[in-house]
This record gives sequence, structure tokens and C-alpha cells, in this order.
Amino acid sequence: MREYKRDSETNCETDNRAENQNGNGGSDEKNTSSGDTRKDRLDEKKTEKDIEQKEDEKLEEYGQMTLDDNSKKRKIHLLSIIGEVEGHENLSGNSKTTKYDHILPKLAEIEDDDSVEGLLVILNTSGGDVDAGLAIAEMIASLSIPTVSLVLGGSHSIGVPLAVCTDYSFIVPTGTMMVHPVRMTGMVIGASQTYEYFEMIQDRILSFVSDHATIAYDQLQRLMLNTEMLTRDLGTVLVGEETVKEGLIDEVGGIKDALRKLYEMMDEVEG
Repeated sequence: MREYKRDSETNCETDNRAENQNGNGGSDEKNTSSGDTRKDRLDEKKTEKDIEQKEDEKLEEYGQMTLDDNSKKRKIHLLSIIGEVEGHENLSGNSKTTKYDHILPKLAEIEDDDSVEGLLVILNTSGGDVDAGLAIAEMIASLSIPTVSLVLGGSHSIGVPLAVCTDYSFIVPTGTMMVHPVRMTGMVIGASQTYEYFEMIQDRILSFVSDHATIAYDQLQRLMLNTEMLTRDLGTVLVGEETVKEGLIDEVGGIKDALRKLYEMMDEVEG
């Protein structure tokens, strides 16, 4: 009898140990599952943080970012043209510049990316290199997606073609635009060919602006060669509503107006 009892107790202990092992195994599975969930959440947060960091770096380095947090989940690329448009030579480190070698590849990428639905260009530029400015303007004008520009502060000199190269343009009420003849730095040879070259460059600018805005070529040329406004230079400075009356800019407005117009244009394309 004692032996049977001992065997029974042994069997009970074995069964209890097995049950405990089974219970611990289920607990281990739950712990593993919850651990994986926490790891997935941490990975997601890390990925989101990395994306935000890259966006911040892109905004700081290139003045560009993607706007996609709107209610319609539209993907809009924001391009800022600020300071001086840099040409083939690097400007001093103290100057704020827009580098065409950063912008042109990005515009090509935007055109090739089906997920980008629109482009918003904001400008506050003193002008700069003619070839670089016209290259950017021509590329923006050739994009197949809707494009809108907004002049903030000022868009002078070669900034004029950059402001009018989009499908629709805005300027804030206090924004200014200066139209003036082409200037050249460095050695200038006093020959008739030099002045012919100047005229050719100005014709390129006048033709582009008159083709992409409602202002006539002759009227724009008169503004460019005006001698009655600036004391030490030729040209004309236009403020806010004056740019609309002259036919350079389509409408006076701010960021909400520019985004509203861009949404409307994107809806038309989708419809």
C-alpha cells in the first residue's frame, strides 16, 4: 500500500510539473508576442523619426520638402527659391543662395514620380545668374503636373522669369518685383558685339516672360529700360497689385490662396 501511495504521489507530482511547464510555456509565448509587438512599435517610431530627420535635413540643405499631411492626402512638393540664384561659381558662405545643380535633378525626379501631384514654388530672391535662373524656369514650365508660385518679399531680376514660369502665380500685397536690364561683371570689351550679346540675353528674358505671363513683349521692355524711377539704374519696381495690373502676376494672395488654387488644379487633372 505504501509503495502504491508513493507511486501515486509521484504521478501527481509529475502531472503537476507537466501542467506547470505547460502553463509557463503559454506565458513564454505571450511574453514573446508582446515583446515582438513592442519591438515593432519601436521600429515604427524609429522609422518615423528617421523620415522626419531626413525631411528636416532636406529643408535645411535644399529648401525643399513634401507637403502630404492635408485632409485629401495630396502629395505636393515645396520648392523655395531664396537669396541669390547661384551660377557656375560658388558664392561666399555668407550669402543665402539657390543652387541650380540641386534643383534641376530634383525637378527631373518630381516629373518621374507619379505620386507627386503638384509643385508649389515660393520666392524671395534678389536675382542672380541668368543661365541658371532660366534653366530652372524652363524646367518648371515643362513639368506635366500643376504648378503654382508665390512671391514673398521680392522676386527681382532673373526672379521675374522664375515667378511667372508656373501655371498660376501669386504675390503678397507687399511683395515687390524689379525689372531691369542685364548686368555683367568682370572684364567688358567695348565693342558692338558686346552690346549685341547683351541684347540677345535680354531678348531671352523678355521672350520667356511675355510667353508665360499676360504682359506684352514691348511693354515689358519699356519697364526694363525705364529711366524715371531708379536714381542709379534703369528699370521699374512693381509692388503687389501693380504686378497684376501690368500682367506679370495672376493674382494677389498668400499661402492659403496658393494652396487652394493648387488643390483646384489637381482636382481638375484627376477629374
